[in-house]
Formats: sequence, structure tokens, C-alpha cells
Amino acid sequence: MHIAQNILDAVNEWLTPTFDNETQVAIKELMTTSPKDLEESFYKNLEFGTGGMRGVMGVGNNRINKYTLGKSTQGLSDYLKIAFPNQPLKAVIAFDCRHNSKSLAKVVADVFSANGIQVYLFSDLRPTPELSFALKYLGCQCGIVLTASHNPPEYNGYKVYWEDGGQIVPPQDGDIINTIEKLNYSQIKFDANEDLIQYIDTEVDQAFIKSTIENASFGTSQEAKDNLNIVFTSLHGTSITAVPETFAQAGYKNVNIVEEQRVPNGDFPTVKSPNPEEPEALTLALALADKTNSDIVIGTDPDCDRLGVAVRNNEGKMILLNGNQTMILMTAFLLEEWKKAGKINGKQFVGSTIVSTPMIMELASAYEVGFKVGLTGFKWIAKMIKDFPELEFIGGGEESFGYMVGDAVRDKDAVAATLLICELAAQAKASGSTVYKKLLELYVEHGFYKEHLISLTKKGMEGLAEINKMMISLRENPLKEINGQRVVMVEDYKSSIAKNLFTGEEETIDMPKADVLIYYTEDGSKICARPSGTEPKIKFYISVKTELDSVENFVKVEQVLDEKIKNIITAMQLN
Repeated sequence: MHIAQNILDAVNEWLTPTFDNETQVAIKELMTTSPKDLEESFYKNLEFGTGGMRGVMGVGNNRINKYTLGKSTQGLSDYLKIAFPNQPLKAVIAFDCRHNSKSLAKVVADVFSANGIQVYLFSDLRPTPELSFALKYLGCQCGIVLTASHNPPEYNGYKVYWEDGGQIVPPQDGDIINTIEKLNYSQIKFDANEDLIQYIDTEVDQAFIKSTIENASFGTSQEAKDNLNIVFTSLHGTSITAVPETFAQAGYKNVNIVEEQRVPNGDFPTVKSPNPEEPEALTLALALADKTNSDIVIGTDPDCDRLGVAVRNNEGKMILLNGNQTMILMTAFLLEEWKKAGKINGKQFVGSTIVSTPMIMELASAYEVGFKVGLTGFKWIAKMIKDFPELEFIGGGEESFGYMVGDAVRDKDAVAATLLICELAAQAKASGSTVYKKLLELYVEHGFYKEHLISLTKKGMEGLAEINKMMISLRENPLKEINGQRVVMVEDYKSSIAKNLFTGEEETIDMPKADVLIYYTEDGSKICARPSGTEPKIKFYISVKTELDSVENFVKVEQVLDEKIKNIITAMQLN
């Protein structure tokens, strides 16, 4: 097959003495046995997306390996010296259960230390939210976590956090990327200064758990806690190091752990995907829940920032809630608790993202607290806290099964969210209600919003081209009507223009540019198109709404919304 010259140039660079013999042998093997894989490994540089840098492990500049991570860390080290002149520099590093995470974390630590930066390194796997907490707790300027979240086993990744505990955002991200891109691989300092690498464990663990309990506990009686029957699964990931101990210290004793998934394992042998967004991932947990007659099922992804929740419906059957539903339940619970405590005075806010349910705005309005919305990803919610120090952050989330409770951790945090949803469930059960009934009551009070996600996987160079083509087509041939409903407004976050199709009026969108399109129709439906920043996917987020006059009519009204979603999918040819 013909290989483009730019790819050959990149390959030849990696065959120079800058790269070790093992790397060169692997590249030569690809050249003879798999030219297509060689092309995929070198056709572009790995990029920072919404969740940092994430990709398949292997050799090449489009793969996760010691050189791509080493170069990023060298650039980050150089940038830290510019951003924090004449300050002693400190970085903290955590990693998850994935293959090579531990060894790659040591490579990152080596490069930092070789640049004179004090490094705090967890000696074993830890949840991602603990990294965010540790950064502020230890007074570091930056933090790194080696993780690919819920991606398949062949992936790994590199997420960069800044001194506030949130992931990097503009202008730091652009400045860091520019610094990295100016470097040659030969400039990476790999020779560690071991005196600058300090291993951390128990002290940070205990401080993290103590902080979690302080932030996510709300006066639930011990009797209520004792009566809640919980099933928990770590899906072979890092949460096993924190969640069971958090339960124990918070007073939850009836916790049934899925033993088959307890041991961390980067192959994720019992699931097709370790993603709690997908019902299949919780199959074993749901079976255990029926066996133990549990009230609630919680599963966390490998790096413990997302959680999936299942509860019993009115017929006693376990059903999986989606990320928007868990976000609404937890936000409503927090708002009610803050109100009861007399803590709402007009100086608070909740946060979410443009692809999430608009229902969270209704909640904020009902409780007379501020609402802020950002681009996809919790780094934008963390940025809200930094940008508005005069306001208190109550909580916030997005549709991707993540939630942030207060600002002790400035990223989605499945440890705190797990405790919070159990507080809600325990209190509901103690009052003769259920989590499910609470959700239906919220729909009656604030409007019935229902969301659905279509996620189309398009791998490799050809897939990327196909995704780009789809977005170009949506821009150049904007939809005027969807499912018989006229499109009222189109928001294009790439051009930063929101256009009213009825009046022709245009407004500037005051957010950083992003490859996102959102359509709003006459009947209040919202359809968002967005290529993923961390996976080879294009996603379509559909939100529809109506009124629900009573809990008893829920099933009938839900069928109407389900039909509307189905018709939108057909009209947009997404099935």
C-alpha cells in the first residue's frame, strides 16, 4: 500500500537513536506485517481533547507510550517554570488499573524529577477524584492521572490538572500544547532524580475519605443507613481502594460487593465494556441485587469518576437510571438540604453542560439559586468555581454519568456521588418512599424531560474523515425541520453564533469555540451533535419534554416521549 510522505518522515524519526531498541524493533515489525497499523500509529500526533490525551497504547506519535507522555511531561515541566517563576514546583501523579499505567506513571515522575520538580507519586492505583483532592491538599501546581476512563483495554491516557484541582482549560491548555509542540523527542529528560520522588498513600487516602464524608453526608440517621441494602461493583477498577472504606466510615453496613469484579484488572474480563453507562456492565450487580433484595445498585468506571445507578421502580424491578436522571436527583436533594439548613441566600449556583438535560435549569430556578452552563466536560464546571469565587458551588453534573458534590474535588467524583445517592436513598426509604418515586415527583413538579443518546463509532483515519464530513454537512445544510417541528434556533459553537431561524437574528455565544451544533425546535425539543473529544465517536444528544400532571400517568406520558425520540432518530437518519 502507498504510505504518505509525512507518515514516512515520522516513522524515520522514530528509527533514530533517540528511541530505544525495543521501540525500533516494534516499528520495523509493523512495517513488514501491518502497514495499515503503521499508518494509524503515525498519521497524526495525539491531541488534547475534553479529557486530556487519550489513545491506543503502542509505538508512534499517535499512540500512548513513554515518548509521547515523556514529551508532554517535558513540555509541561518547561511551562510550569514559566507560569510559576521562582517558586518551588510540585506535581502529584496517580494512575488507574490499566495495563502499563503504573510504569507510565513512573516515566512521568522521572521526567518531572529530572526537571527539578518535586513529585508526589501514589505507590498504587487510586481513583481519579483523589488526584484532584491530593493536588490541593499537597499544595501542588499541577497533577497528572494516567487513565483512559471507561475506554477498551488497549487504551490509556494522560489527564492534566492545575493548581485549583480542575483539569486544564484555556489559556493554559493552548499554552502547554504550544510548548510541547516546539519540543523534539531528543529534548526529553528521562533520567530521574529519585530524591525528588516521594511515594504517598495512607495520609492522603484518609484525608480524602474524611473530606468526602463531610461533603456528601446530610444527617441521615443510623437506623436509615442500616435499613438501606446496597450492591456495589468497582468493575475491576480503582474505586475498590476508596468506596468500601467510605461506606464503612460513613456508617453504611449493608454493602454487598460484586466479588467477581472486585479485583482491579485492565482486561476487564467480566464485561464487554467497563462503562456504567451501558446496562450490560451492571449485569452481575443487578443479579446480586435480586439475590439480596437490595434497594440500590451502584457501579463505577475504572478510574472512579463516573457512576451508574439502578433502583427499584414502582413494580419492584431494578431499572438503570441515566446520567441526566441521577444528576437531577442528586441536585434536587442537595438543593433541598441546603434550603433546610438555611444556606441559600442568592450567592450559590449549580453547574452543568450544554449537552445535558435543561431540567437542571428548572431546579435552580425553583430554588432561586444561580445556574451556569459550560461546554462538555467537568473542567468547565471546575472553571466556573474558579471564575466566580464570590459564589458557593452546591453541585453539578452532566449527562455522562458524572457528578461533583461541592468543590473539595474539582472533577466528577464517583466516591462522593456514591455516598450522596445512598444518603438520598436511605432517607427516601426511611420516609416510606423510594428514589424512583422521588424522580417521578420531580417530573410532576418541574416538567418531564427525557433524554436519549445516539453514539456512532467511527474508527481510524477514515472514521475521523467521516465524522468531519457529517459535521460539515450539518453546518452547510442546516436542518429547518425535525420530526415535523420547525427548528427555532441553531447554536453553532464552532462559529460562536446562535441564530434564530424565525427572525434571522444572530447572537454571539460567550464560550470557547467547540465543534458542537445544537438545534431547538418549536415544541421544546433539543438535539445536539458533537464529535467526542476522547473517543472515535460522534454523539447525538436528544432531549424532549412535556408536562406530567400526576405520578400515576407517568407510564402513559413516557410512551409519548419515547415515540417522539424514536421519530426524531428516524427523521435524522440516525438509526
